[in-house]
Amino acid sequence: MRPLTKALLVGGGAAFAGWVGWGIYSTREAEAVPYETLRTVDGVELRRYPRTVLVETTAPTQRRAFRRLFEYISGANRGDESISMTAPVQTRNGKSISMTAPVRSEAAATDADAVRMGFYLPAEYGPDTAPEPTASDVSLVTEPPKRVAVDRFSWYAPEWRVERRTRQLRSALEREGIEPAGEPYLLRYDDPWTPPFMRRNEVAVAVAEAE
Repeated sequence: MRPLTKALLVGGGAAFAGWVGWGIYSTREAEAVPYETLRTVDGVELRRYPRTVLVETTAPTQRRAFRRLFEYISGANRGDESISMTAPVQTRNGKSISMTAPVRSEAAATDADAVRMGFYLPAEYGPDTAPEPTASDVSLVTEPPKRVAVDRFSWYAPEWRVERRTRQLRSALEREGIEPAGEPYLLRYDDPWTPPFMRRNEVAVAVAEAE
């Protein structure tokens, strides 16, 4: 084997190992929203989530929404607090999702292409202790305890894949006689540099309580 070829292979192997190592590190470092697994039916996991607090925004693109929320946890809030980022990041289409606590802007209510994104705050923050955003287009939201059905998948989450997994989730719930209690949304757990085969994505929807 030529020295140059060998050096490229060794260098490439080291870079790949570092990439994977970063994926492991970032996954372990991020605080995840706690939940209780109730059961699994037809490949769909049913979970119980406690009350959670999110910081949310609605924007024309995912990049702009993410930037606004990242600025909030980096100190763009009334307390100038730096807040740890948690997993997952929640993404919804802006048009069809009913709001819980914040007021939605008129533009978001009429624009089907708008993206509504939320960062879950660490468990130490409650509705009364989370610092208020300084930006007018960023809001705090309190979600009550809820029962959620989740379909988990890996790799990237382009629109076509999310739509396919959403159809699968709806079909599984229909076969089991479980009634959705809202519109599906996307949960992403990893930073942009995580290898695709290590990524965790989920299509989720709130469901009616079991009788």
